[in-house]
Amino acid sequence: MGKIIAIANQKGGVGKTTTAINLAAAMAESGKRVLLIDADPQANATSGLGIEPRDMSSTIYECLVDDYPVRSATVDTCVEGLKLLGSRIDLVGAELELVEKKNRERVLAGAIKDVKDDYDYIIIDCSPSLGLITVNALTAANSVIIPVQAEYFALEGISKLLNTIRIIKAKLNASLRIEGFLLTMYDARLRLANEIFEELKGHFGDMVFNTVIPRNIRISEAPSHGLPVTQYDPTCRGATSHIQLAQEIMARNK
Repeated sequence: MGKIIAIANQKGGVGKTTTAINLAAAMAESGKRVLLIDADPQANATSGLGIEPRDMSSTIYECLVDDYPVRSATVDTCVEGLKLLGSRIDLVGAELELVEKKNRERVLAGAIKDVKDDYDYIIIDCSPSLGLITVNALTAANSVIIPVQAEYFALEGISKLLNTIRIIKAKLNASLRIEGFLLTMYDARLRLANEIFEELKGHFGDMVFNTVIPRNIRISEAPSHGLPVTQYDPTCRGATSHIQLAQEIMARNK
């Protein structure tokens, strides 16, 4: 049965989608069967893998709102072993449409129940909000990765996310745990970046990944080519850091 990992932080621009694409790709390239779920109406995880959202006949929207089978909605990607449940802008409307559904917080969990055995890992890229779609992702997940940008306001808003996780654990998903805090956009030359890493370690200890994701131009360029950085430039620091992150997570979950 596949482990479901949500990647969440309501603060935008912290590297959620970048982490989701490249972690999923690195896991698949190591021989794991991986499903990436794009649960963000911006659909950047979809386009970042070279798939045009407007060309998709079915997406996560149809799975949530119309009970369309996830297995029928997934598509192959440029990475062998990595499949995608894509997104489109109409996912914005799903928040309102789900309000009327019974067990509205558990719709995604029900939708992916039948495909969990098909994969070793299911990675969910959440939107930068704590709305109903993100609540669905956290309710479906076994664990959550929290990307934290190596900048001044890095810890701002984390307490709100942690409070949401506590509520979901209490009311919807008692087994949800934090997989780890991931420092992103890290520049070792900057004293501030090192201070934030130490502050994270001081607050959260072993819950902080040893791997950090550096600022790297190749990471930024890869989505415009429709490729994960592990395929766009496999030897760059951006690629090797995501491979290292995948190995760290897989080692924790043996």
